[in-house]
Amino acid sequence: MQGKLKDKVALITGATSGMGKAIAETFAREGARCIVSGRDLKRGEQLANELSELSPTLFFQADVSKAEENKQLIKKAAQAFGRLDILSLNAGVLGLGTVSGTSVETWQHTIETNLNSIFYLCKYGLPELQKTGRGVVLINASIAAFKSFPQHAAYCASKAGAVALMKQMALDYGPEIRVNAICPGPVNTPLLHDSAQAFENPESIIAATEAKTLLKRLGEPEDVARLALFLASDEASWITGSAITIDGGILNSG
Repeated sequence: MQGKLKDKVALITGATSGMGKAIAETFAREGARCIVSGRDLKRGEQLANELSELSPTLFFQADVSKAEENKQLIKKAAQAFGRLDILSLNAGVLGLGTVSGTSVETWQHTIETNLNSIFYLCKYGLPELQKTGRGVVLINASIAAFKSFPQHAAYCASKAGAVALMKQMALDYGPEIRVNAICPGPVNTPLLHDSAQAFENPESIIAATEAKTLLKRLGEPEDVARLALFLASDEASWITGSAITIDGGILNSG
């Protein structure tokens, strides 16, 4: 099979829905051998079966908020196809609430899932990427790293931390490994509709958000997947340490 990721091996977390699923589908279509991971066994196995028609694909169930499960996930992923070239890290939760209104448990779960999981996966995954001499880490962050939203205290903090950690890894692991963050704006996924629940009129908020983008539409998971493909490919060989927004221009809309 020819493709932009031919002969590459990619681990994609958060792959059973939304942007992670679209990235897995795109990577497989472009020739990558994929290890897809998520918490939902049924959806994960179904996805692996579908993608196997495009490229060899395996599913490993894991909860990325758990350090030991990430360690074992990296071990199994590296053994599956004998190498590991790309880490695409997409798992995330919202953890809605103000600082005083967020429970300790919600704060910890949000930070564990959105930020600590990146540390765990990279701690164990970077040595595997170094073996290839040309590894890639893609972190699915958010424009919430740069902009505050009502009742998103834990989420915004976790995404800002993810971008800072990305820059640190780019510094420490170049030139062997490129590390970048994708920072989506309003993308039409279940997470967006859950996020709107922080407002009094969720549906009107989504409509207003769509209208506020300069391109007058919500993003689709496939929009993000195309950016992920570019950053994972050799076409982006001189890009590292970058947090790239993909938001329909909403950060520039005033």
